[in-house]
Amino acid sequence: MRCFPFVVIAFVCLGIAVNNRNIQAQSKPPRVAKNRIPEGTEVERDLVYQRVGNRELLLDLYRPPTDEVVPLVIWVHGGGWKSGSKNGGGPSLSLLSRGFAVASVEYRLSGEAIFPAALSDCKAAVSFLRKHSKTYRIDPNRIGAWGSSAGGHLVSMLGTTGDVDSIKVHPISRETSSAVQAVCNWFGPSDFLRMNDVPGAIDHDAADSPESRFIGGPIKENPDLVRQANPITYVSKDDPPFLHLHGSVDRLVPLAQSELLDVALRKVGVPSTLHVVNGGDHGFRGAVESHQSIVERSIRFFEETLRTPD
Repeated sequence: MRCFPFVVIAFVCLGIAVNNRNIQAQSKPPRVAKNRIPEGTEVERDLVYQRVGNRELLLDLYRPPTDEVVPLVIWVHGGGWKSGSKNGGGPSLSLLSRGFAVASVEYRLSGEAIFPAALSDCKAAVSFLRKHSKTYRIDPNRIGAWGSSAGGHLVSMLGTTGDVDSIKVHPISRETSSAVQAVCNWFGPSDFLRMNDVPGAIDHDAADSPESRFIGGPIKENPDLVRQANPITYVSKDDPPFLHLHGSVDRLVPLAQSELLDVALRKVGVPSTLHVVNGGDHGFRGAVESHQSIVERSIRFFEETLRTPD
């Protein structure tokens, strides 16, 4: 059979294109399946946990299909305190199949209200769920907090300020405790003034940096506010156990941020573990360890710290 030159060229080009697609596919990290809600899960969306004037603050509550009282983990999303959403629940929904309830909370972002608004909102969510623990069949003595990036900072603040009265909070947190019993911090900031110690993707000292917007002014010009927004400021021996997971090459939130908090906690005797995710950038992109393995580490931490008392 005769083969015309243009036919040969077409097949060669097609072969090169297919080969290039295969090479690109091999170079991309494996796609992680989205969290699935187990069948039978009770879902209550947009529960109002606090009102600020006409503004309703909402949370989504997920309960495993059981009538038993279960431990609760609260998920706090990231987004530089200026974006993000409670919708989806992040990796915390993996806890549902392990017998945990999960609450995914929204909080006022920095474009709406500056520090300590976001922290006060998260504390109010904890207090609301504890106050209504009988209604939602959750154990008020077994509440954990899990967050990533800005959410990691906020859950770290929840962990170290459970016994602090000086922070401005919503009335419900003066009525019912906002303390949590375990904290999983995924690559959250701690000391904003140390963010630029390691060159990264952004200038954290800039007047328009996420940290500056969060506190309402340039961090270099507001060291007292930075200190108030630092979970290390409030560390005490009564703080709950912490697990920190942080990428070794994070260019947005340097690994040193989790190292500083981990050292401060262990110095006063708080159980604290730092797991460095080798090769991981922000969000664990490029990590050697699989995302599933990282999530499993976090789940095991909550199983160990919030397990049913004997």
